[in-house]
Amino acid sequence: MTRWTLPPEQIPSAWFNVVPHLPSPSQPPLHPGTREPVGPDDLAPLFPMSLIEQEVSDEPWIDVPGEVLDILKLWRPTPLQRARRLEQALGTPARIYYKDESVSPSGSHKTNTAVAQAFYNAGEGTKRLTTETGAGQWGTALAFAAAQFGLDLKVYMVRASYGQKPYRRIAIETWGGEVVPSPVDEPDQPGSLGSAISDAVRDCVGRDDTHYALGSVLNHVLLHQTVIGLEAREQLGQAGEGLPDVVVGSCGGGSNLGGITFPFVPDAGVRLVAVEPLSCPTLTQGRYDYDFGDVGGLTPLLPMYTLGHDFVPPSIHAGGLRYHGSSPLVSSLVKDGRMEATAYPQGKVFEAAVRFARTEGRIPAPECGHAVAAAIDEALAAKETGAEKVILFNFSGHGFLDLAAYDDHNHGRLTDEMG
Repeated sequence: MTRWTLPPEQIPSAWFNVVPHLPSPSQPPLHPGTREPVGPDDLAPLFPMSLIEQEVSDEPWIDVPGEVLDILKLWRPTPLQRARRLEQALGTPARIYYKDESVSPSGSHKTNTAVAQAFYNAGEGTKRLTTETGAGQWGTALAFAAAQFGLDLKVYMVRASYGQKPYRRIAIETWGGEVVPSPVDEPDQPGSLGSAISDAVRDCVGRDDTHYALGSVLNHVLLHQTVIGLEAREQLGQAGEGLPDVVVGSCGGGSNLGGITFPFVPDAGVRLVAVEPLSCPTLTQGRYDYDFGDVGGLTPLLPMYTLGHDFVPPSIHAGGLRYHGSSPLVSSLVKDGRMEATAYPQGKVFEAAVRFARTEGRIPAPECGHAVAAAIDEALAAKETGAEKVILFNFSGHGFLDLAAYDDHNHGRLTDEMG
């Protein structure tokens, strides 16, 4: 294992906006009632105007506020690691690099956008935030960020994960957030990100002091994550590499995938690969259409690959990937052929994650395990052809709060469909 770091002053001072680089123009979200394109006033009950402006911006770069940079410097720049021991175990000529986002206060990449969203909300007078969380990475990240800016927070946690991931609930509460299982009115349902979004939006629109914060899917969220790929470009140069041959990221709504891949979209020779669960195969088996982002049909209709907003996924351990739709930006790139998509069963994901842990020492979150599995397959394909290609993937979060899932895997209790 070899590590490359950048000095704090080299944290990207501007976010990279992929919108001007899409192969075809992005389509606007539609109002859930009129089915007409939404305007700023339609989104104002949910988001502060500064984030609405970022959501619709086609400016190639958007400055990162100094107050946000000051907090990001607690853990950024994150290291770029070379997985030499994994390479040796695979016997591959490929060089495997991973961006280690697990070093953030909440243990995942989600903190990058949580800090930005909390900052903009606080700056416009918001007192309270509501949100959803799947496996709890987003909820913990936003709880940390809300504490930095004195915001109250209520988190609607997918009920299956509320039971599977109790320590993330405890982390949210330790940072001052309130957590309830979702759906709130169906205690026998395992829940989904779509139903948790409905709960959080209903709460938000009923109060004047509250805005809603989303951990993935929307343009401004993925924008904030591009610090990952921007840093990785610089660090690969520091390691003596040019551009990577392939960039891999796990995909639910699309935030960590967009963060690592979007800065490479203009580079035509770089393959971009999205990896999703076979039990929630949005990009690989969904339809490209306008659909609601939530079960209740409260959100704007988004142009995206979707399994249907009423889809309830199996309770696999990768709770952050259990979402019926995908980011419109990611969906557009897949539709136009600029990005590939593949899906893995849960068993193969955990086999790859354990292999990574036993060689590199780091235990991946189940979501991150999908990217690990695809990176290993890319390295084995290089072994077959003898290609010395460079593989970059996003190590989006650690698995220390997911050890029950590893216990199930290690003792044969894990199936491909259920957690």
